[in-house]
Amino acid sequence: MRGLQSPRYIPPAMKPACSYAATHAASLADPGAFWLAQAHHLHWDTRPTEPLSQDANGTYRWFRGGELNTSFLCLDYHVQNGRADQPALLYDSPVTHTQRTYTYAELLDMTARFAGGLREIGVGLGDRVIIYMPNTPEAVVAMLACARLGAVHSVVFGGFAAHELAVRIDDAQPRAIVCASGGVEFDRVIPYKPLVDEAIAQAAFKPAHVVVFQRDFVTAELQPGRDLDYQELLRAAPVPAVPVPATHPLYILYTSGTTGRPKGVVRDHGGHAVALHFSMRAIYAMEPGDVIFTGSDIGWAVGSSYIVYGPLLRGCTTVLFEGKPVRTPDAGTFWRIVEQYRVRVMFTAPTAIRAIKKEDPEGLLAKKYDLSSLRHLFLAGERCDPATYQWAQHLLGVPVVDHWWQTESGWPMLATLVGLEGMPAPRAGSAGHPVPGYDVHILDEAGHPVPPGTTGLVAVKLPLPPGCFPTLWNDDARYQAYLSTFPGYYLSGDGGYRDHEGYTYIMGRVDDVINVAGHRLSTGEIEEILAAHPAVAECAVLGIADPLRGQVPVGLVVLKDGQTIGEEALEKELIAAVRAQIGALACFRAVLVVKRLPKTRSGKILRKTLRQLADGETFPMPPTIDDPLILDEIRAGLQRRSIGAAFETNPAA
Repeated sequence: MRGLQSPRYIPPAMKPACSYAATHAASLADPGAFWLAQAHHLHWDTRPTEPLSQDANGTYRWFRGGELNTSFLCLDYHVQNGRADQPALLYDSPVTHTQRTYTYAELLDMTARFAGGLREIGVGLGDRVIIYMPNTPEAVVAMLACARLGAVHSVVFGGFAAHELAVRIDDAQPRAIVCASGGVEFDRVIPYKPLVDEAIAQAAFKPAHVVVFQRDFVTAELQPGRDLDYQELLRAAPVPAVPVPATHPLYILYTSGTTGRPKGVVRDHGGHAVALHFSMRAIYAMEPGDVIFTGSDIGWAVGSSYIVYGPLLRGCTTVLFEGKPVRTPDAGTFWRIVEQYRVRVMFTAPTAIRAIKKEDPEGLLAKKYDLSSLRHLFLAGERCDPATYQWAQHLLGVPVVDHWWQTESGWPMLATLVGLEGMPAPRAGSAGHPVPGYDVHILDEAGHPVPPGTTGLVAVKLPLPPGCFPTLWNDDARYQAYLSTFPGYYLSGDGGYRDHEGYTYIMGRVDDVINVAGHRLSTGEIEEILAAHPAVAECAVLGIADPLRGQVPVGLVVLKDGQTIGEEALEKELIAAVRAQIGALACFRAVLVVKRLPKTRSGKILRKTLRQLADGETFPMPPTIDDPLILDEIRAGLQRRSIGAAFETNPAA
């Protein structure tokens, strides 16, 4: 077991910048040698004996035989190597009017003490802990404290419905739940503790303890014998980090499953640390001490990887933001953060940029701030339409990098790697080129490569690089389903194509490809056309059932603030644009103007739910939806326009 003051360790010197082409080629030619070299940049208690191996079921595992601890790499290592007084975490919460700075030394002290408190209540190696909290420093401390003990944390977005939390409790079977007393959504306080109590009542498995972080604006009642105050655990004596095998689980992150039962994506200590450390250098060109602002939530893969672990592994300063891109207090909040903290890299979802664009279409609020520190804007989480991409690039005057990855991968699969030389420039509409370690292919339904320019299924040749999920929690059968469609490949579930210059374009989930009278059309392609209209802030295209053609596309559009164009006139212009760029075969003839689009809390549009609504299907309320009332408004609009099978669409129209 490592003490808090273990001997100083200095990793090998960083190599000079090298070319993207050579780096990517080396990563595919000998994956084991390539990633073992990257692993040497980190501190290991025991160096791995084999970089790449396989389990009995054929699953690939990285760095078997090695031992390390992610919490040590994120905190102790930097404190011991000259960064004790450097800011590690900048907490900015406009919804609670709070700003605080935590140095590496302060964050280490809190983490070591909270880990001591968890140990006192019985949390140890391999135990699970669910963290049900908003973006607060106390949540980050809980994550790092679990890692410190070798416990497995599972962050669940604060405010998730009780039933969904209960499902996760039964699956993870946590020894403890760490929660906040409540959170804030714009101007609305959401008490969390009643949701936790209800979830535990519903769950078959009962956690031994609930640890509650009491917030100033809402106080939770504690159940004697089970519930504990977060501050009490912080008073415990600090404990050292526990070296764990590289293959030991670090966390479980639940993502939606096609059966309705969530899939618990597992991330391990070793591969995760190596991959994220590499990505901070190669993809984001972040140096120790640089400031990164990731506008996401720690309950999502982006937040876990690039609010918490990636920046801290690299010795950077990370901004932890509790709020929204708009209305907290306005659409200039992100730009204020860039100026105030001298942010070098900003990372958010395209939906956040579209929300800002909707409320401030001319970008006037951005002009109030000094954005000269910003070097790159990275976008991920959903496909970025070219209109939004170009708006952001014109506004900020820096490269905008759309890149593609999934919860399962944990870090980018396609990107423009700004930390490597010879990298082709980013291009609107494209997610870039394969990241080292990823051998990305576009296949047809028989598993054969398709020619450039042809849309197909996006798959990654095995082995997947470090950082990707080695399994699903207690669900090997569903894990193998990712690998069984095309033997030797991971099937991403997304469709896309590669152009003649090697740029890859992700067009959305495979089920977002619609079939109109035998013609396969991408809803993403139609959305590009709609989003290019000067009045449109954001849009979604869904394919709805049609008795004559199988499916027909319908556009839902949100107007920019201040637009006065009538719905009929806008519909004519958008129909004409689709006809001009795709042709009459698209059968695009219906547009509905809506106030908002239904989205998950991470900003993804709920296209499947919209399609089910229009087709008159019965569907459960999505647990991740940010505002269920939006669906009622859209249902009323579809009914008013007689759009969809549920509202007597005329098939001959």
